[in-house]
Amino acid sequence: MRDALPDLQANGVAVMGISPDTPRQQKKFDDKYDLGFPLLSDEDHTIAEAFGVWGEKKMYGKTFMGIVRSAFLIDEDGQLSACWYKISPKDTVPKLMAAL
Repeated sequence: MRDALPDLQANGVAVMGISPDTPRQQKKFDDKYDLGFPLLSDEDHTIAEAFGVWGEKKMYGKTFMGIVRSAFLIDEDGQLSACWYKISPKDTVPKLMAAL
């Protein structure tokens, strides 16, 4: 997403990330990767639950609750115009650009 930011902004897209991480964790992540877009903290996963992306995950034989990687396109009127669940980071920008 970071590398495509100029193209996205040229198309009128404002990018933001939301995660259950604390603002301190997010700042550390942003400092490391120099994202160039805001990260919002959803520590109690209210937003994640509202968007249906807080769910059961499995890794190394363990089951736990976590974020299902997703992307959403919200239009200028605040309406959800496209959504992608279980999307890989490499597919996010191409699918977003195709939906514009």
